[in-house]
Amino acid sequence: MLSPRGVAVFCAGLAMWLAARVLGSAGLEVVGIGLAILPLLAVSFARWNRSRLSVARRLSDVRVAPGTRLSVEIQLRNRSSAPTSFLLIEDRLPPALGRPARLVVSGIGPKASRDVRYTIVPQTRGRYRLGPLTIDLADPFSLTRQRIVFDDLDELVVTPEVEDLSRSPDPATGGTFGASRATQLFRTGEEFYTMRPYHEGDDLRRIHWPSVARTGALMIRQDETSRRASGLVFLDSRMQAIGQTHTPAFERAVSAAASVGFLLANNGFSLRLATADTPPAVLSLDRFLEALAGVSHAGVRSIGPALVNLRAGASPDTTLVLVAAPPVPTELATLIRAGAGFGPKLALLVYPFDPSTLPPERQAQLEGRATQARLAMTRGGWDCLVLPPSGSLAERWHTPRDRVLASSA
Repeated sequence: MLSPRGVAVFCAGLAMWLAARVLGSAGLEVVGIGLAILPLLAVSFARWNRSRLSVARRLSDVRVAPGTRLSVEIQLRNRSSAPTSFLLIEDRLPPALGRPARLVVSGIGPKASRDVRYTIVPQTRGRYRLGPLTIDLADPFSLTRQRIVFDDLDELVVTPEVEDLSRSPDPATGGTFGASRATQLFRTGEEFYTMRPYHEGDDLRRIHWPSVARTGALMIRQDETSRRASGLVFLDSRMQAIGQTHTPAFERAVSAAASVGFLLANNGFSLRLATADTPPAVLSLDRFLEALAGVSHAGVRSIGPALVNLRAGASPDTTLVLVAAPPVPTELATLIRAGAGFGPKLALLVYPFDPSTLPPERQAQLEGRATQARLAMTRGGWDCLVLPPSGSLAERWHTPRDRVLASSA
């Protein structure tokens, strides 16, 4: 389309042609016709040059943690034999990543390319699509302006915040409690299943002395078929329990699930993830974090069907990690029974609201519900931690409070 300058030139040429016709000036008529035709030639040039411009977008990383600076590079290539004029580039971004990126390129020579970059710092977990990208292209005289839209999209995954649970934030205080809790989770990692009589030449370190004391014969551990322990992380994502997506409580619950899953995977566990509306699925660590990056609140009201799916995959060598809001009394017994067939069990209970911000009556009610759930789950063989939405799991992980099963590891 014509720019304001192009419209002015066209109108001036048309007026000059009319004046030349009235005055009978052949030279002025030729000049007027030339001015009127010039914007039309510019439109033809811009359309021809439009198809000769290509764009490629590259991200410095496709999966980042919140707060990581990400570089986006846009490569512009001019495949025509004529240079381009100024280019105004706009790359659309989701609102959570900020405003659209706007860049200006002075021009690209014939058969040449230019690279431009911009940076973003995503703060919220999620799966985002960058694009489409638009370029406002003008001819060398700025008589026309055309908008080119490139529909190519690039996906960016912002994983949840992962806290380091492998060591204490303050080694001088309480560091052993986090290690004990981790030991409790990992205690079924490698076990043997059968034994055989001792043969001369066998490694004496593989003698199973409890069996020797019981039978009076030397027995060797037969652990070549040892299985890989697994961890099942269940996130109660019901909106009525933990709140909506991107609320502080929901995001703290997702971060807690990611942190414990990361710890399990780094210690050789295979991972499974389940939510209130999805059954358990085996995932690699990367897929596990990507799944949590895209998780949102579930509209289901009952947790019963999800717990049925959990019990179907129960195994003594599977560690169960429950991340949920403090359950109401009607659901508490069902949750405790759901973990009966598992090995170590850990419950991370996240307050749906910060108790300190509630009226005294509601605060006492919420804290009483959390205390009742913690005591009941502890008696049922669970290790239990209670977190406020603004709290840190790493700090609670390494404190002696709420520590129950660590002593039995």
